[in-house]
Amino acid sequence: MKMTLPLSSSHANCISYSAPQLEFSVDIFIQRKRHLRVDSIKDLNVTLYNCSVGHLDCSRCQTADAKYSCVWCGGEQPSCLFQDSCKEEVADTCPAPLIHAVYPLTGLVEGGTRITITGSNLGQKHQDIAETVTVAGIPCEVDALVYEISSSIVCTTGRSGTERSGHVVVEVPGGGQGISAHVFTYQNPELKFISPVRGPKAGGTSLTLTGSKLLTGNPSRISIWVGHFPCYIHSEMQEHELMCQTSASNVSTEFSITVKYGDQERKLEHSFFKYTLDPNITYAEPAKSFQSGGREIRVRGHNLDVVQWPKVRVTISPLERRRRGVGRWRRIIPETGCLENALCSVQQFEEPCQVNSSNLIVCKTPAIKPLSHSIQVKLEFVLDNLSFDFNAFHPSGFSYEVDPFLKPLNTDDITKPYRHKPGSIISVEGENLDLAISKDEVKAMIGVGVCSVKTLTKNHLYCEPPTEQPAPQHRAKREGTDSLPEFTVQMGNKNFWLGRVQYDTESQLTFPLEAQIGLGVGTSFVALIVLIIVFIYRRKSKQALRDYKKVQIQLENLETSVRDRCKKEFTDLMTEMMDLTSDLVGTGIPFLDYKSYAERIFFPGHRESPLQRDLDVPESRRQTVEQGLVQLSNLLNSKLFLTKFIHTLEIQRTFSPRDRAYVASLLTVALHGKLEYFTDILKTLLNDLVEQYVAKNPKLMLRRTETVVEKLLTNWMSICLYAFVRDSVGEPLYMLFRGIKHQVDKGPVDWVTGKAKYTLNDNRLLREDLEYRTLTLTALSQAGNTGGGTEGSQGVLVKGLDCDTITQVKEKILDQLYKGTPYCHRPDPDTLDLEWRSGLAGHLILSDEDVTSIIQGSWKRLNTLQHYKVPDGATVALVPRMTKHLPRENQDYIPGEKTPMLEDADEGGMKLWHLVKSTEEPELPKHRRGSLRERERAKAIPEIYLTRLLSMKGTLQKFVDDLFQVILSTNRPVPLAVKYFFDLLDEQALNHGITDPETIHIWKTNSLPLRFWINIIKNPQFVFDVQTSDNVDAVLLVIAQTFMDSCTLADHKLGRDSPINKLLYARDIPRYKQMVERYYADIRQTISASDQEMNSALAELSRNYSGELNSLVALHELYKYINKYYDQIITALEEDPIAQKMQLGYRLQQIAAAVENKVTDL
Repeated sequence: MKMTLPLSSSHANCISYSAPQLEFSVDIFIQRKRHLRVDSIKDLNVTLYNCSVGHLDCSRCQTADAKYSCVWCGGEQPSCLFQDSCKEEVADTCPAPLIHAVYPLTGLVEGGTRITITGSNLGQKHQDIAETVTVAGIPCEVDALVYEISSSIVCTTGRSGTERSGHVVVEVPGGGQGISAHVFTYQNPELKFISPVRGPKAGGTSLTLTGSKLLTGNPSRISIWVGHFPCYIHSEMQEHELMCQTSASNVSTEFSITVKYGDQERKLEHSFFKYTLDPNITYAEPAKSFQSGGREIRVRGHNLDVVQWPKVRVTISPLERRRRGVGRWRRIIPETGCLENALCSVQQFEEPCQVNSSNLIVCKTPAIKPLSHSIQVKLEFVLDNLSFDFNAFHPSGFSYEVDPFLKPLNTDDITKPYRHKPGSIISVEGENLDLAISKDEVKAMIGVGVCSVKTLTKNHLYCEPPTEQPAPQHRAKREGTDSLPEFTVQMGNKNFWLGRVQYDTESQLTFPLEAQIGLGVGTSFVALIVLIIVFIYRRKSKQALRDYKKVQIQLENLETSVRDRCKKEFTDLMTEMMDLTSDLVGTGIPFLDYKSYAERIFFPGHRESPLQRDLDVPESRRQTVEQGLVQLSNLLNSKLFLTKFIHTLEIQRTFSPRDRAYVASLLTVALHGKLEYFTDILKTLLNDLVEQYVAKNPKLMLRRTETVVEKLLTNWMSICLYAFVRDSVGEPLYMLFRGIKHQVDKGPVDWVTGKAKYTLNDNRLLREDLEYRTLTLTALSQAGNTGGGTEGSQGVLVKGLDCDTITQVKEKILDQLYKGTPYCHRPDPDTLDLEWRSGLAGHLILSDEDVTSIIQGSWKRLNTLQHYKVPDGATVALVPRMTKHLPRENQDYIPGEKTPMLEDADEGGMKLWHLVKSTEEPELPKHRRGSLRERERAKAIPEIYLTRLLSMKGTLQKFVDDLFQVILSTNRPVPLAVKYFFDLLDEQALNHGITDPETIHIWKTNSLPLRFWINIIKNPQFVFDVQTSDNVDAVLLVIAQTFMDSCTLADHKLGRDSPINKLLYARDIPRYKQMVERYYADIRQTISASDQEMNSALAELSRNYSGELNSLVALHELYKYINKYYDQIITALEEDPIAQKMQLGYRLQQIAAAVENKVTDL
């Protein structure tokens, strides 16, 4: 007999199975040998069963199905067996219940706690124990649905009323009773207080709830609620403390705290948790850190003190390797394997932060593994449940820089002490020192004394040590050099031990004197002379170095002293800029259209663009002249003629630099419809220019606009970069312009001299300390429907100064009334009168000059608000001027600019003055002229006025940084024209054998920053429809010069005689230089722009803008130069054989006959 599952045979007539199942069905058949089946019965099944399976105690055995005939068989090892298999006495009654475990062992005094009792013989059916379970003497209601025969009882405790303890008792029919070994306790939990009592609406606050007997009942049924919002328990519960994390709320208010024990609850009395407004970060700085971390980031915002566990998280991921082309991207196949110092997976680093106040959180940057630059860094501030990306509120984004390195003080032998002369400054050399840290963050120590860091550059650290030698940091008994203080520097998490310091107590003059005497005795007269020369030279060099260090330290100290003022000024300015930004949402930045933009750049300084005029020819000859000009346009398409024409003009002595620039702009307009051809001409002329300068000094090429090709290049860049200026550079440039104007207007501005209290240019600094008040006026407009909107009729608040002239007040009022209107659509202040209204009948016209003006000798003072005693809060109105306005004659005019009044503008030789008389205004004498006393006075000027200049500089710093960052950024595709022209310069250098990187750098600087960006920065009216003034221009001039200094490779050493304007940005220029160098390097690494791509872009520009310029007038103006140098041009064409074959001279004669009626030899 064989079964389909394993069987074991005990004897001939008994079969058993080992599977752990109560029933087991098997097929039975008879076979002989291995494969021969004997019987013919199909599907013969037998069901086997085992009573011991699932019937481990008496109660379960007796409740088994009667068909199995199972009995509880007594004996030493009682068990459930088949009735015929039992050899011992069969038990009719079961033993008393046995309780193994009770869970939980605590419950609420009001009952309702579900407890689970496990054991054996706990009844054979629900009715056996339904009314017989008690917990500490209190009946416990059994749940029939989850009752498990004999083994498990689940019941709900009844109400005890008071706290009590007792055993769990289970009785079964027949008198059997089981008592638990464990004691169950009825408890009354008590909530005492919570911490903290407030948290953000976003949730994530970790609440600690303190009390007694909090862990009552089943922990899985304990929950905490803040009002109707759940608070998620996140740690092990304890009797006296529960901890949970708040969930998000949709309202900001107070809620009660509730702990629920199943269906029962406990509330915290007399204490509430308040959901506050979410924390918000508005700004964080600085934006760089060394890879070793530890730099302090100051995070500013609102409601930051509601955050419990702020932390900073840095996520570093591999940057997908791509090469950036011009306006496009090309993927590079990733390299296999993971290179050394390369990142092959995403890594995260975190550091806790410290809450300083509701407005400030201080974090320290995490340290990361030193990696290459091909990584992407994401820095986040995690404020409980909220996360803020650093890049969202900082324009430059966060980056890690390579760690700094400091050389020992004694580079020859680090074991020997560095000898320091008291009163001097310690200089430490290194690398990458200022890439991601400021001098205020560096901690330098000499033993237990502080070495005050005065200056920090990329390669040097200068600090001022204590006057006396400090004790070493570790005061153990030492001998020899170990007793000397050690010099240590801490930069974030980076600590440097740079050797020991020994103060030199000998007189500084002792050694040089003894050396001179000794050398004088032991050497010849000639050697003594040589020694004296060398000594003087080194002394001069050291003196110059000391002067340089002293200037830097003075500058650092001044910047530190004005830092708090800068922060306040910057905050006020940012508020003003935010208001401006909201105003610009509807109106947009007042960009000029392309025509106005091109005309202002092509023809700067002209009273009006030559293209605005019509053809100045008699009507009878107009058609003939226009035909001749069309022929001239066709002749300009001859490359040979055009190059001959330009070269012929340039060799004429009477052809001035201004004529060259004018002709270049006329050619630009004439060829604007054929920019591909224009670019080809530019390349040809540039090649000629390179050959000319290579023979002389190649570094001087493109430095000035002395040739036609240099002005052509300026115009070409202006055409190609117009879209980039509008889309990218326009916004930061406009914000910088408005920021400058706002800051200048905050202080007194002399209307006559144009000098201001707040400026960056010391030549435009108002050096008088004047007393003035800020007035807030309510301004009305009755100038007709001038575009001011309803604001003009309802009145706007305008801030002015009581020392402002009436014209200055009118301009400030117009700025407010027409703040969303382009300048060309605003009324002229000279066509309006300012009327002071006081009461119903009190109307007074205010003016700069009237019969009340104060006259002293030959000086007449301009009237101000203070002169008329206009109070704060006064109401004024702009009304149309009744008398006809006569414009000033002989006053140079440049579109968009405003010049100060002329000194002798008044009739009768009366000289006007506003704040100071021009003769009394202290001027800085040029240090190369005058007496020694004047030179010393010139050196003292910075100490008096540099603080005011530095305050202005610090306030505008962010706007300057934003502008430079956009111009020099390669995060977005570089303009096609820039890449194309830089490649052209590299090619020219290669063709002419120029390998000096400095020369190529100078060429690129002279072609883009000098030729275009400086022009745009100095003249925002070239891009926007705005009005500039002398004092605003003076500030922009300093910023433009700083940008230019940043593009040069030469180091600028500062001294006592250095210009103040260069002192202002002395610390910033090295950082800007790095940006420029990185910009040039990134452009060089991008994919080259092909001629086809460039021509396609130029053709599109020609189609889009050529129709806006008056090329016919430009050709007519151009012909005037042809007429002036007609004979020389004809001669040059006749001397060229190719020109003769092409009959270029003949064609020019035809044009002359048509345009001028010139008699020719035709």
